[in-house]
Amino acid sequence: MTEPLVEIEKLERYFYENDSLFDRLLGRDPVAVKAVDGVTLDIASGETLGLVGESGCGKSTTGETVLRLQEPTGGTVRFDGQDIYELSGTQLAEFRRRAQIVFQDPFSSLDPRMTVADIVRQPLEIHDWPWDASADSDDRLPAERRRDRVRELIERVGLSTDQLERYPGEFSGGQRQRIAIARALALDPDFLVLDEPTSALDVSVQAQILNLLDELQTELGLTYLLISHDLSVIRHICDRVAVMYLGEIVEVGPAGAVFTAPKHPYTESLLESVPRANSAERTREITPLSGDVPSPRNPPSGCRFRTRCPKVIPPEDVDLDQHQYRDVMDLRQQIEAEAISEETIQAMSDDEASDVDVLAEQLLSVDLPADHLTYVREALRAVADDRYGAAADKLETRYGSVCERDNPGLAGRAHPVACHLYE
Repeated sequence: MTEPLVEIEKLERYFYENDSLFDRLLGRDPVAVKAVDGVTLDIASGETLGLVGESGCGKSTTGETVLRLQEPTGGTVRFDGQDIYELSGTQLAEFRRRAQIVFQDPFSSLDPRMTVADIVRQPLEIHDWPWDASADSDDRLPAERRRDRVRELIERVGLSTDQLERYPGEFSGGQRQRIAIARALALDPDFLVLDEPTSALDVSVQAQILNLLDELQTELGLTYLLISHDLSVIRHICDRVAVMYLGEIVEVGPAGAVFTAPKHPYTESLLESVPRANSAERTREITPLSGDVPSPRNPPSGCRFRTRCPKVIPPEDVDLDQHQYRDVMDLRQQIEAEAISEETIQAMSDDEASDVDVLAEQLLSVDLPADHLTYVREALRAVADDRYGAAADKLETRYGSVCERDNPGLAGRAHPVACHLYE
């Protein structure tokens, strides 16, 4: 591992709701949507770091904030030792030259009114390339050199110079992404953010683009931050992998270690969901994650994955297996969110125990030991009396987990993981 080219430390990017002048006049407090919340990563010169996670977890926002396409709420990003958020003028322009991006959708990232030659030449004109024509013996005019540079880039990404005067609408998705890559390479950058560069392409074309990016990295010494939700893409090209969930990094490690020996339960679930080509595994059982992804407006306390985690840690004196404990935790979440329907509660119009049993059968998917079932029934009786707070407090007192009290951080080890199972 060489010295880091990019150092991300406690990066935050929040978006605020109820933050207009009208809201302030009405006394409304802003609500933070925590898209990126405390991300810390290093990217070594010449390596490819894969950033993977479900859609909506903050991957693309992280990449755009690292490039200062969005301003951070907090934290720092150092590029080649310089804090990019302190740069201005010529220093900022130099950073823009050295750090580029390839966007996800080649059908919207290219201007349909510009020819291929104009698209690739535009960065050269904006940055006034060549910067110092007197520094070498080439006495051609800048316009001639730019024209030759465009032709060189188009051939380098596998297209023909005969296509330079054509428009993006005349190309396939894979060809458009090659044009976007040529544009990103125009200023000879050191660092590229690849934001889902193959997700909009056919499967047959994806491998061609990934192989092209791999060849360009070897040839030009590029450093990549590859953002993707596709684990097969990450495995194909990345040296290291960072797994992201709800704005936080939960695991970082060498690609081989993460794929063969994942540590975080979320990483395990992601890998388990990948289709297998081996016919011997066609009968394997896949346990889907329970619940929905929480809102970044109000993320869970402690470990953010604990509301869906299949390995959440119960208190020491709770003798339930994981399926039983997970079921009680899901019931707690429904009660805390007051998400039990009125129709369900109306079935408990009487004070008879049988009504509580009916409700327990409707809300629990597994059988509980008698002592735990009695405890849960008492909480459900409080729900029937419209005392949700009392019911939630009762269940929290008995079944509260360390996973909801403390937020585990990434420990300083070769394969860090943010999980209480490894503390």
